[in-house]
Amino acid sequence: MKHLSELPAWRQLWPHYEEMKSVHMRDLFTQDPDRARRYWLEVGGLTLDYAKNRITDQTLNGLFELARESGLPEKMRAMFAGEKINNTENRAALHIALRNRADTPIYVDGENVMPKVNSVLRHMGRFAHAVRNGDWTGYTGQAITDIVNIGIGGSDQGPLMMCTALQTYGHPRLNMHFVSNVDGTQLRDVLEQVRPETTLFIIASKTFTTQETLTNAHTARDWFLRAGREEDIAKHFVAVSTNKEAVSAFGIDTANMFEFWNWVGGRYSLWSAIGLPIMIYLGEENFIAMLEGAHLMDQHFINAPFEQNMPVLLGMIGIWYINYFGGGSHVIAPYDQHLHHLPRFIQQLDMESNGKQTACDGTPVGTDTGPIIWGETGINGQHAFFQLLHQGTHITPIDLIASLEKRSNLPGHHEILLSNVFAQAEAFMRGKTAEEVRAELQAQGMDGEKIEKLVPHKTFSGNRPTNILLLDKIDPRNMGSLIALYEHKVFVQGVVWGINSFDQWGVELGKQLAKTILAELTGEIPPQPHDASTERLIRLYRRANCEVDGTCDIL
Repeated sequence: MKHLSELPAWRQLWPHYEEMKSVHMRDLFTQDPDRARRYWLEVGGLTLDYAKNRITDQTLNGLFELARESGLPEKMRAMFAGEKINNTENRAALHIALRNRADTPIYVDGENVMPKVNSVLRHMGRFAHAVRNGDWTGYTGQAITDIVNIGIGGSDQGPLMMCTALQTYGHPRLNMHFVSNVDGTQLRDVLEQVRPETTLFIIASKTFTTQETLTNAHTARDWFLRAGREEDIAKHFVAVSTNKEAVSAFGIDTANMFEFWNWVGGRYSLWSAIGLPIMIYLGEENFIAMLEGAHLMDQHFINAPFEQNMPVLLGMIGIWYINYFGGGSHVIAPYDQHLHHLPRFIQQLDMESNGKQTACDGTPVGTDTGPIIWGETGINGQHAFFQLLHQGTHITPIDLIASLEKRSNLPGHHEILLSNVFAQAEAFMRGKTAEEVRAELQAQGMDGEKIEKLVPHKTFSGNRPTNILLLDKIDPRNMGSLIALYEHKVFVQGVVWGINSFDQWGVELGKQLAKTILAELTGEIPPQPHDASTERLIRLYRRANCEVDGTCDIL
């Protein structure tokens, strides 16, 4: 395979970058009165305004050519065809099959996966309906009031983000809780809020061996058994897993085990049985609407020309900043309180996918890859880190995300919210010149000497890139489209960098070392060779928590 830096389009973009790096967006808008209309795209209920980027038609044409030379069209077709594009694990990456509402056949190893996908969806629907309408009861015959999802990574972040974003669609009787941290305080805090007789636990672990998840699951099981009996566990615990033996040994009826497959990556799994808490909370109809929104974006992605393709546009504009301007981070700033988990969800999606230094062929990549993703709700961000975005020395592209629909009936709030979205984007683009600062301070009656001292501090260079993503409304369909958009954006960038976006070997190393250190902390094994720093930390823990050398209580 050819690396990115070997492609003709890569080299041809460098002279253009040299021209563009000193061009100001103010001038681009002045020179092209039609810019705002042309750099604008609508897909379903999503609108993208990408006019406030340091790009021209020449930039975009060069980036699209770079995408073609990187093999993006072929990789897109391969993913949708079920080919094993996850080459290090010899797997397909078929999250698009989970929301394939057209039900067109998609084959893996010669088998059409759609019958199994649809079967699990029906199974989820029947169960969700029973919990929602009160047919599924706890061991005392009472309806379920609290759902506790125990998972980690993608089996936690996706359901948590979506249930929070769409809580206005949630069942009024059901309270949703999410536990992922093996730090016992999170689970303890949840258990203090719920009652055994009306709580349903969903244990989400593909192998049913994940240390953090199973530790929390067994602690929840022990808590439940202080009130209920062993035979009652099946009424209060269900599993999203593929390990029937381990699920059964836990006490869960395998009829209430919901399957997913090895071609479903954790951070792409909310569309699968991992989304069971979403379906229970929102209802089957709204869950299907979420899948339909994602499917709409899938079809747009695979069929639209690059020039009008929302994931390709966002992905390639991101390449422009990361690889040419040296922008190593990207901000997600949603202007809606219910979307406050979205930055963290996209952080895992992007950084776990494209945080790689090795190309698919096993050789080192020759360029920067995935950016650091960070963010916060926009209004809070304005009073925290926006100062750096406006006047810092970094170039940090920003996605400003908002809903056109008023989500509350409080007068004036939504107008203030959206005025900040639009004003921030304008401020990032325009900045404020020294002349504008002088005129402003002179109008305030300030004397000349003070003005000149303040001018450098109140000057904004501007030329800071933003994308504005507006949803008609925050509903299941549009949220499905929004998440699928970011999934495909990440895929586009991974293809261009020549990396595998669907493995995560970096997650495993720390886990492997932790198993050995855990045994040392608890005294199960004698001290093992480590670096001097780690050995000292282990000794410190044992001195603080071990009554007698070699015996240790797990706190």
